[in-house]
Amino acid sequence: MKNAPVENRALLDALARCIAACEYCADACLSEDDIKMMVPCIRLDRDCADICRVTAAFIARNSPHAPHIMKECIELCQKCHDECAKHQHDHCQQCAEACKACLAACKSYQA
Repeated sequence: MKNAPVENRALLDALARCIAACEYCADACLSEDDIKMMVPCIRLDRDCADICRVTAAFIARNSPHAPHIMKECIELCQKCHDECAKHQHDHCQQCAEACKACLAACKSYQA
């Protein structure tokens, strides 16, 4: 295992911020005028928030399986970032930034 949980505070914080941004974005997308256009964003927001929650739990308990989960987290954060970055809504842009920061923290953990 790479680090003790206390040493992973920055990663855990980035995961928590990503979860919050994705949950907020998904909810805000439901209020947009063209909700059908927002469906892929909503789905990715939900998936990203969930994988970040699972990843944070594995990191916090210093699970030997964290690296496997981390790969999925990186993949979904990238997809969520890419989707949210397409939209000009403030909530999407904030989510894209949170996903980008989470990606950087996850990749740093893997290094």
